[in-house]
Amino acid sequence: MSMTTDRRPVATLKARLSTDPWRAFGLGLLAALALPPFYLLPLLWFVVPALLRGLARAGGWRRAIWIGWCFGFGFNLLGLFWVTEPILIMARQFWWAIPFAAPGLAAATACYLMLPALAVYWIRPVRLTAAAAMVVMFAGVMVMANLAQQFLFTGFPWNFWGADWAIPGRLGVIMMQPAAYGGIFVLTWLTIIAAGLPLLGRRGWIGSAVVMVLWAGFGLARTAGGQVADTDLTVAMIQPDFAVPGSFTQPALQARWQRDLAMTREALAAAGAGPKVVVWPETASPALLQTDASARAAIAGIAGTTPVLAGSFRFGATGKVYNSLIAVDGPGPAVAWYDKWKLVPFGEYTPKWIPFKITPGSGFSPGPGPRTLHVPGIPPVGPLICYESIFSGEIVDKKDRPAWMLNISDNAWFGDSTGPHQDFATTRLRAVEEGLPLAVDTNSGISAMIGPYGTVRASLGLDRRGILVHRLPVALPATTYAKFGLTTAGILSFYSVAVAVILLIVSITL
Repeated sequence: MSMTTDRRPVATLKARLSTDPWRAFGLGLLAALALPPFYLLPLLWFVVPALLRGLARAGGWRRAIWIGWCFGFGFNLLGLFWVTEPILIMARQFWWAIPFAAPGLAAATACYLMLPALAVYWIRPVRLTAAAAMVVMFAGVMVMANLAQQFLFTGFPWNFWGADWAIPGRLGVIMMQPAAYGGIFVLTWLTIIAAGLPLLGRRGWIGSAVVMVLWAGFGLARTAGGQVADTDLTVAMIQPDFAVPGSFTQPALQARWQRDLAMTREALAAAGAGPKVVVWPETASPALLQTDASARAAIAGIAGTTPVLAGSFRFGATGKVYNSLIAVDGPGPAVAWYDKWKLVPFGEYTPKWIPFKITPGSGFSPGPGPRTLHVPGIPPVGPLICYESIFSGEIVDKKDRPAWMLNISDNAWFGDSTGPHQDFATTRLRAVEEGLPLAVDTNSGISAMIGPYGTVRASLGLDRRGILVHRLPVALPATTYAKFGLTTAGILSFYSVAVAVILLIVSITL
């Protein structure tokens, strides 16, 4: 009897590694390279048709769902690896979470790709029109999945494909303009339509080219008038570049406070004569500005009656703690404040559906929602604190539309990873969606003044200490998206699904 090696386990392993789920995982990794700061968007013209072909030949709905999840896992694993950065900073306490943070979050967010995958499998191509139906269905249900991702389980609207087009420079400005009508969601929809049409062959490539030409033409036409004019208000933002988490000893807090005051003096000098406002980033003040009269007096000693909008903690009447923006105008009481209402789960609070406590202490309490602050001497402002800027359509008080938006943040926790770049790209889209200028002031960068077309008028890069001074641009009239918000995304998703069904029926009856 001859001795032979059983090669069946090796063959089985090779077969499994060559199956569609593994290919889907690889396609997801490639799709993530289209995200900021890489912007390798041409890859999507390969990724989307390949993914749709894999779903069409899945052989069963369960396998289609599995393929969709594998694609989403690869996409989010590469797109979200930056979440490990703050854990590394706090490694002594949270070392155990380092191997699980990025994969765990990627696994959860990958679930949102399961519904689009199932919908595409349902429309398997019989004829050319059915292949077109797959593309339209995938685009429409992906918008639906993005809406679900914005609201379910506290909401985490990150890595939407529409953010791929917030490219630095003029090209990004042109391609972002449809967001004024359908938000980031219409950009996701257009991306999938354009990148998916090559599934139809030569005619599909022609159709994709037509979509891109019309898309760019729309952006050029909408921005043909050039940059909007500036108002006479100068916005002076300090970027102090404080280390995180920093020391909470009295000498360290005093040194931090002195840097705030010194940079405020520099900002006022750089702003020159005329109306102005000074901005401090999220939690920049070690003093509780709402209740600390001596701290407000120290600011007033430098700024006089020039308003200072500063990130600070705030205690409510019932003892609740808020992450807030406080408006100081002279030594008297704070003239206005805004409490962050979209809190970071696990970082700022522990969601109620988690059976054990993660956030130290009692965490923060959420504010009531979007507000417009009316501060003497400056146009009405719509504040956003950090994480809130990624929630498209939920950032402005529609009943009291501001003249500009202000996002204060602290991205030092994420270092020079992809996180701050992705955050800035998504935040930049908010200006186009709302037709409002947007000032972004972060502790360690990227700080910027953004015009209502999404043009970055001035910026200060990562990991730098400095002052950013620029006149506030004029606001545009309220955009369609500013008026109707997320309703436009819902309508877009509904009609896309309806069109896909019609195309499927046509393909069957022909």
